[in-house]
Amino acid sequence: MVTRVSTVGSYNSVLINLLAAQARQADAGEQVATQKNGKDLKDYAKSAEMLTGMRSLQSRLHVYSEQNQLIADKLETQNMALTQFMDAAAAVKQAIQDALASDRADTLMEDLQAQLRNGVEGMNARYAGKYLFAGGQVDTKPVTAAVMSDLTSPPGIIANYFQNDQFKPQAKLDDATTVTTGMLASDVATDFLTRLQAIQVFHEGGSGPFSGRLTDAQRTFLQGELAAWEPVRAAATLTVAKNGLMQQRVEKVRKDLIIRSDTLTGMVGDVVDADMAKAATNLQAAQMSVQASAQVFRALQESSLLNILR
Repeated sequence: MVTRVSTVGSYNSVLINLLAAQARQADAGEQVATQKNGKDLKDYAKSAEMLTGMRSLQSRLHVYSEQNQLIADKLETQNMALTQFMDAAAAVKQAIQDALASDRADTLMEDLQAQLRNGVEGMNARYAGKYLFAGGQVDTKPVTAAVMSDLTSPPGIIANYFQNDQFKPQAKLDDATTVTTGMLASDVATDFLTRLQAIQVFHEGGSGPFSGRLTDAQRTFLQGELAAWEPVRAAATLTVAKNGLMQQRVEKVRKDLIIRSDTLTGMVGDVVDADMAKAATNLQAAQMSVQASAQVFRALQESSLLNILR
C-alpha cells in the first residue's frame, strides 16, 4: 500500500511546525527581554496561590518598614528634646553648686531662668508640626510656664502648668510587636518645675532675694536644693535612656523586616525570575528551529509540481 503525500498536507505540516517554532522563539525572547518566566499569575498557575501570599506579605512588610522609619524619625526628634531637657536639669544643679562654691548668687536666678526656658522648650518640642509631649492634645502647647515668676504669680499647683492629657501614642512595629512611643510632659517635667518653683518662692520670700553674697539661710536652703536636684537630673537621664532603648527596639525590628523582605524577594525570584542561561539557550534553539522550518518551507515551495510545470 502506497501512502499518498499531498502538497497541501505537506504545506500544512511545515506551516504548523514553523508557527510553533515562532511561538517558542517569541516566548524565549520574552523571557530574555523581561528576565521573567511569565507576564501574569496565569503563567504561574501551579504557584499562583503561593505567589499571591508571598506578595501580600511583601506589601505588609513594606508598609511596616515605611511606618517604622517614621517612628524612628519621631523618636530621634524626641531624643533631642529629652536631651535638651536633661541638660537643663543638670545645668540647674551645676548653677546651684557653683553658687555654693563661690558663696555668691549674683547670677543664680538668671542662670535658672535660662534653664527653665531650655527645659520648657524641650517639653514643647514638635515633630511634623505636632507637640511631642502633649499626649492627644497635639495642637496645644503642653507646658505654659515661660519665666520663673510664672511659677509664683500667683503660686499655683504645678499640674496647672501642664496642658497635656494622659493619652500615650502607640505604634505597631510588625504583626507581633506594639510599643508605646509617646511620653507626657507632666510625667517628665513635674519635678523639674516643682523644684524651680520652690527656689522662686524662696527668692521672693523674706530670706531672698538671691543677689550678692549668700546669707546663712540662703546657703542652707541651696544645700538642700542641691541634694533635691540630683534625683531630678537622674530621672531626666533615665528618660533619655528609655527613649534610646525604644530607638534600639525600633531599629532591631526594622532590620528584621529588611531581612524578611529580602528573603521573600529571593523566594519570589526563584519562581518568577527566568534562568537567563537556559532562556538564552532556548532562544537560540528556537531561532534555529524557525530558520530550519523556514528552509523546509522554501524547499517545499521550490519542489512544487506547479514550479516544474512552469
